[in-house]
Amino acid sequence: MQRESMTDVQAVDSLGQAFKDLNREVGKVIIGQDDVVKAVIISLFSNGHSLLVGVPGLAKTLLVSTIAQVLDLEFNRIQFTPDLMPSDITGSEILDEDRRFKFNRGPVFANIILADEINRTPPKTQAALLEAMQERAVTVSGQRHILPKPFFVLATQNPIEQEGTYPLPEAQLDRFMFNIWLDYPAFKDELTVVKNTTSTHKPELRLVMNADDISYYQDIIRKIPIADNVLEYAVNLAAKTRPGTDRATDKVKQYISWGAGPRASQFLVLGAKTHGAIHGKYSPDIEDVQAVAKLVLRHRIVRNYKAEAEGVSEEKIIEGLL
Repeated sequence: MQRESMTDVQAVDSLGQAFKDLNREVGKVIIGQDDVVKAVIISLFSNGHSLLVGVPGLAKTLLVSTIAQVLDLEFNRIQFTPDLMPSDITGSEILDEDRRFKFNRGPVFANIILADEINRTPPKTQAALLEAMQERAVTVSGQRHILPKPFFVLATQNPIEQEGTYPLPEAQLDRFMFNIWLDYPAFKDELTVVKNTTSTHKPELRLVMNADDISYYQDIIRKIPIADNVLEYAVNLAAKTRPGTDRATDKVKQYISWGAGPRASQFLVLGAKTHGAIHGKYSPDIEDVQAVAKLVLRHRIVRNYKAEAEGVSEEKIIEGLL
């Protein structure tokens, strides 16, 4: 069926099918990371960026390049290092043969950007990418250059090797819709991974959708209605994380020094809409908000010294709120 002749209900049905197709194709390459793949796809349809946190060797780069392949999107990988300059990301003005200044586009001009080990580069360079994430454009020598649509950043961080790193400040972490944790694969899944990657096995991937399809589905997500009680639940959930306010729980007052801002409420609603849509719902419910709550909130709450001393994690605090 042509997109133009689809009703909104049919569009949501087709989004659910697109998710299944996408999940199936990515699953040919990425084994045993179903929740991670699902979270990345939800953030893609919600038009949000994601931060992937995991030790080396868990197929973070492979996941991003595989998604770019099956989506027929332009993909660039930027390896963040201490000597990386902002112009290495955004591009710079160069003199051409006619002695005129010409803008030479940087790697940020693609649909999917993998910002590998984003915490390895100084704040000035981090800020160049984060401006692009927020504005969907870059400014070089006073000229504004619009980035292609859709534009989606997947940044990775290694949680164990912190020497010589520049942790992202909370205000910059807030630009990421989701914080996705990758864990080691189950033994059975690791067996399959090793078997596939040490043989001549090479899965054939087929294209599932293109840039126009993704932009279309991102618009559909915005159109999905949400009941007032679900909207209130999402906003209330974000408000509960803020110590010093009347909605804060005792645990939050005890263990949190800073809570989630209004952007968390927006992402809870968008994430719930997408989560509901890929599971065949025409309007999200409270369970859909709860399904994305940890992904949205875990990098937006700042624990105090008491929480760190007593080993109370962000996960435990969020579970208490749910």
